[in-house]
Amino acid sequence: MLECLYGQLVCLCDGPTCLEATQCRGTRCFSSVKVGSNGVVFERGCLQGPQKIRLHCSTAPSYHQAIFCCSQDICNSNTTRSSLMSLLPSAPEGEPVQYRVETLALFVLGPVVVLVLLSVVSVLACRRLHHGRLQRLQEFDTEQGAIDGLITSNVGDSTLADLLDHSCTSGSGSGLPFLVQRTVARQISLVECVGKGRYGEVWRGQWQGENVAVKIFSSRDEKSWFRETEIYNTVLLRHENILGFMASDMTSRNSSTQLWLITHYHENEGLAMAASIACGLVHLHTEIFGTEGKPAIAHRDLKSKNILVTKELRCCIADLGLAVTHSQADNLLDVGNNPKVGTKRYMAPEVLDETIQTDCFDAYKRVDIWAFGLVLWEIARRTYSNGIVEDYKPPFYDQVPNDPSFEDMRKVVCVEQQRPFIPNRWFSDPTLCALVKLMKECWYQNPSARLTALRIKKTLDKIHSSLEKGKSHERSLRQLQHDSQYKVS
Repeated sequence: MLECLYGQLVCLCDGPTCLEATQCRGTRCFSSVKVGSNGVVFERGCLQGPQKIRLHCSTAPSYHQAIFCCSQDICNSNTTRSSLMSLLPSAPEGEPVQYRVETLALFVLGPVVVLVLLSVVSVLACRRLHHGRLQRLQEFDTEQGAIDGLITSNVGDSTLADLLDHSCTSGSGSGLPFLVQRTVARQISLVECVGKGRYGEVWRGQWQGENVAVKIFSSRDEKSWFRETEIYNTVLLRHENILGFMASDMTSRNSSTQLWLITHYHENEGLAMAASIACGLVHLHTEIFGTEGKPAIAHRDLKSKNILVTKELRCCIADLGLAVTHSQADNLLDVGNNPKVGTKRYMAPEVLDETIQTDCFDAYKRVDIWAFGLVLWEIARRTYSNGIVEDYKPPFYDQVPNDPSFEDMRKVVCVEQQRPFIPNRWFSDPTLCALVKLMKECWYQNPSARLTALRIKKTLDKIHSSLEKGKSHERSLRQLQHDSQYKVS
């Protein structure tokens, strides 16, 4: 008798699963015979684990199968096909042998058929409910006079401030509670279209007398809508320099599905103060630890059009549909499933030449820093100095076409290693000169040499502090001159 290895039995292996081996090892040996539409299949082999042993060895012989189990080395060598066939119970008199095959087919295909039928019924029921919902929405539109929008009945007297205060303390992420989100979405009336892009449209809407922004995605851009909703619902994402998220909902209008993302509304959209953008970027890039923490987030599509400006001239970073998240605890990098990679004009060299380390989260943060440098350049062009200011132009406006291709940008940024043009007047102004140095440190060809968002924020704070000290010193000199003149007179 052969010796056992690691306490396992040596069994004879004979059947389609054995390949070229004649022996196998397991906790039980078995022999089996199965009668099916393809004839009789005889097999010998091993069983491993208590579940498989219990499943196979406790099965009583049926019309189409018999299994013999044993617990000694090579104990299944004495069983034969004929000996196992003799264990099969006889079919009832008059019953054809084909009944066994039909019974097998019934057991195998029956559950599949039932699942298919249940799926069809579920789809039909959902369509019926969806159709009824659309009819109710149309009735509300007619009765309440909505302007091409979606309105339902009031759910209470809660103000926007009340709901937002609740969302900040409930641990539910940066938006409203999910049930409230859907209710709010259906109470909004669309007033005017304020912007269009590749994703769809942005509308100014009204909810209980207050302006809100409604970003409407088309159904073909569902991945962007889903990803942005997922990111905005991240716990502790709310920040004064990240666009305030209110709600997200999927609805239908004019016989087409629309995906809504509802945020705070800010009248000024575009360029703004660099310090508040850097502050928002620091918050995104920073992981907050704890049970109610937030992952680190890289934007991947930072540009001036994705930066909104409040009435107080504070900037908010928006459009998180391409964002990437990372958690140190499990070292999990979540890039989402959106194939879009950002705006070509703002792409970093490593994205354009496809050398970016896609499995490294820091690589995505460095892409944000490159884009921030371009936004900083846009801001500097619109900054008055000695009575001079340039017209607004996008980055690389004089080097690539209006709608540059991937290859256009790769040639300029990677091959020729060009950067946006710096006017001479910037170097004669201390503040603009400091900004030029900062933006150049965001544009290094080597991604690891670029500044971090935190270092940018500290540098901008230092520039601002120096500017304030200069103004304070100038005011002091004027006051001294005034006091001297007063004493002489």
